[in-house]
Amino acid sequence: MKIVVITGSPHRHGTSAFLADQFIRGAQEAGHEVFRFDAAFQNLHPCLACEKCHTTDTGCVHKDDMELLNPHLLAADLVAFVTPVYYYDWNAQLKLAIDRFYANSAALRTPKKTALLLTMGDETMESAAGAIQSFQGMTNYLGWQRVGVISALACGSLEDMEKTDYPEQAYQLGKSL
Repeated sequence: MKIVVITGSPHRHGTSAFLADQFIRGAQEAGHEVFRFDAAFQNLHPCLACEKCHTTDTGCVHKDDMELLNPHLLAADLVAFVTPVYYYDWNAQLKLAIDRFYANSAALRTPKKTALLLTMGDETMESAAGAIQSFQGMTNYLGWQRVGVISALACGSLEDMEKTDYPEQAYQLGKSL
């Protein structure tokens, strides 16, 4: 299986990166091919809704690092999203990449599986509700099968994360695919 993991965190060694590492480790141990795209460290521009991607054959007007992601995204059997929740939703860096899915909207409406891994300092699911609702709406639209959601509550630091079973959950999710 070809898996794309898109992360949003600007912290290379933070809670989301650690959760992504565990998911990837499990997926690779199960024999899957994984491509990781750390959106926060890429050169990405926001979608302008200019419609060039739909009215010409030149693709997106922006020639940036989405060109690295797109071939993997289109070929993927599963797309995993990993992001911190900063303010009741997935973070802006991940959202920037997701908004750019618009240029490939029709091509992405093919059978794929998907997962969402969230980290947050808060202790209630209320903080994760926006991200989960966005994920459900997007995957419903794309027709993708959701295979898991992990909401790592009360994990504002790596030390907090390491005291939980969330890393093991992420590993097991990756391994179970």
